[in-house]
Amino acid sequence: MWWIYALLSALFAALTAIFAKIGIKGVDTDLATGIRTVIILLLAWVLVFFKGSQNTIGSLTKTNWIFLILSGCATGFSWICYFKALQLGRVNQVAPVDKLSVALAIILAAIFLGEPITVKTGAAAVLIMGGTFLLIWK
Repeated sequence: MWWIYALLSALFAALTAIFAKIGIKGVDTDLATGIRTVIILLLAWVLVFFKGSQNTIGSLTKTNWIFLILSGCATGFSWICYFKALQLGRVNQVAPVDKLSVALAIILAAIFLGEPITVKTGAAAVLIMGGTFLLIWK
């Protein structure tokens, strides 16, 4: 079941690139990121209240808070850089290069979370990195 959500995530990420490229034309990318963030904030909280998850906020630990805040900061910086890259580059270059995050996540998960790098995941990471460098240096 996880892979269905992962594929939907990939589809929505692809649509994000297309919609953002059209939407940032002639717009300051930081303003565009701010607008996008407000929409995401509203959607996320509607989902929280729809599911009734707001009742569990008190169960979050200090570690949960720290790492959710760090994750939010990383997401924000990622979006700021992504929108600027989209404004300056072509979607067919920026979006795939952004997916270098997949290979980086595999490596960082091994280092910080102790997740194994199998031959399959290692090969996938190497192929992603190779494709990224081909796009950058044509």
